[in-house]
Parts: sequence; structure tokens; C-alpha cells
Amino acid sequence: MAKTVVQINEKIRRGKVVVVTADEFSLMATKTDIEELAEKVDVVTTATFGPMCSSSAVINFGHWSPGIRMEEITLNGVSAYEGLAAVDTLIGATAESKFDPSYGGANVIEDLIGGKDVRLFARGKGTDCYPTREIDTWINKDGLNEFYLFNPRNAYQNYAAATNSTNKIKYTYMGTLLPKFSNVTYSTSGELSPLLNDPYLRTIGLGTRIFLGGTEGYVVWNGTQYNTTRERNEHGIPLGTGATLALIGDAKMMSTEFIRSAYYEKYGVSLFVGIGIPIPVLDVQMARHLAIRNSQIETFVYDYGLDGHPSVCRVTYEELQSGKVLLPNGREAKSAPLSSLSKARDIAKLLQSWIERGE
Repeated sequence: MAKTVVQINEKIRRGKVVVVTADEFSLMATKTDIEELAEKVDVVTTATFGPMCSSSAVINFGHWSPGIRMEEITLNGVSAYEGLAAVDTLIGATAESKFDPSYGGANVIEDLIGGKDVRLFARGKGTDCYPTREIDTWINKDGLNEFYLFNPRNAYQNYAAATNSTNKIKYTYMGTLLPKFSNVTYSTSGELSPLLNDPYLRTIGLGTRIFLGGTEGYVVWNGTQYNTTRERNEHGIPLGTGATLALIGDAKMMSTEFIRSAYYEKYGVSLFVGIGIPIPVLDVQMARHLAIRNSQIETFVYDYGLDGHPSVCRVTYEELQSGKVLLPNGREAKSAPLSSLSKARDIAKLLQSWIERGE
């Protein structure tokens, strides 16, 4: 029998809701009839924790007296955008410090979330209403009017794996790729990943409340590079990147346990973002999608050593997570994730506890 979101919310209110994580649900589906599971389980929590370069923070510093119209802004030496009125800014996760390429916007965001002081330097031309021309001071999140994450592209539905056929090491956003097909890297949490559990986005959309960086956040739009026209396999899983989400959340309430900066050698900085999305088990069809296994989730391995990144082969996440992939040339390449499956599991369990407590 189909359920509605209203009915599930009422069960949450009464403390009668049944919530499991996505990997738990997948395991249950190997032992229990899917129709029975659809009736028994109300909500499945999904999660991911990985590098999401298209992330940023919006900050309002508040006004000084006399005021300044900021036209050049740096935070710990990292340039921030100056074209948002007098004292608003946006700092991108991948912006790099003028003094240290291993430090960037992601580090500034993590430092502020962690309660550290950050050096603000700003210049303006000076106007009648904003006469101050320069500010050099220290700020922290407690003194900011607003500090929130706005991430234009997070939670890729699927993502290609990477390898390198050349004789030279390649330093990429997919990590360090060793020569001659020696390794394969990938970046998603497989059967735990949010948009792989709702492949047609029946329950995820504008206004969906989620776990973001340790607090609640929201889906505010489709993410950039959103594409639902990708070829899908027999289980409805897109074989390319597929859907993405634009997300927002109050960074003052976030935790550095779930928002972490990272530096990729000879590539640059990025931001690891923890995301959890609850999916209501509305009917048997939704339960079938939620029962997806790593053996049913496929992606392509691309050769990042060559122009155009040609496809090498098609693999399952069961193969990728095994630690080795057999390539068409007969070579067995070591496989390793950029994302953290362990942290994704932590997020899914934490979100499960929030829902069970009615939070």
C-alpha cells in the first residue's frame, strides 16, 4: 500500500516512524520481500562525504563607522568577490591564497566554521556615504551578520572513475593518477549516495530539507551541470554524472567534522562537504530503487592522461570498492576513493537519529 509524506510525518510526530540507512535497507532487501519492506520501513537515510569544488560561502560583515564600500576583499590572503553591495561577499572554495597555493577559500570556510579568527583586508575608493578607504582587521563567525554556505553544484548523482595510461604521473581533481594504468580513483558513496537511491528525483527537489555540514540545509535549485538525459542502465542508474543539487545552509551552525578543506597536489584546494538526504518510502517502486546494490551501480573509467579523457571500460561500484579493478588490457589496477564511505555512514546514522527523535 502506498504511503504519503503527510502520513510519514505524522508517524515521526508520534514517535512511531521506522528509519534505516540506505546500506541497511539494501541488505534487508536481500532477505525480505520488497513489498513487505515498502510497508515496514518509512524513511531511508542516504549520505555522501566528498570533495565538492562548486561550493562557496556568503558573508555579510556588518557596517563599520565610518562606513566602507568594499571593492577589494581578501580573507587570510584569499580573494573574495567584491561586487555584492558594500559589505557582502562570496568566497569560493577553490580560490587560492596569493601567498600559498595550498591554502584557499575552502580553508577560510573551514577556519570560520571552526571558530578561528580570520584576517579581513578590504579597500574602497571612498565615497560621501562610505568614506573609509581601507580596513585591516580580524573577524570570526560570532561577529558576522550572516555566514552561510551556498553551493551551486553538490551531490553529483554519479561520477566517472579516473586512470592514466601515460608514462607520467598526472595531478588532477581526481587525485594523483599513477602512470601506466597503475591506479583508479573514484568519488561517490555508491549504494549510500543520495541521488542514486532516488534516481528519478521523485522525492528530492526544491525545498527538500537535508543534512548539510552538521546542521540542516535545503535544496534551493538544480545544481549547475544538471543533466537527466544521460544513458541509464537497467536499474535506472545514469552512467554519467546525471543530476546535481544547489544547496544552502547556515555555516554558523556547521561543524568541521563534516566540512573539511583539502589540497590536491599540483592541482589546488577543494572542500569536502557532508550531505545527508532522507528519502520517504512511498511505495514499492521507491523501495526497489532504495534497494540498489553496489553491484548494480555502474560508471565509466576514463583515461585522464589523454586529451578528451576517452573511456577505458565500464565498472560497478562493487568492483571499485573491492580495492582493485581489472582493466581491458589485463592489468589489475588498485582502486581508491576520494570520498569517505566511513564518514558517509556516520552522516546517515546521525540523520537517522534526528528523524527518530522528531528533529
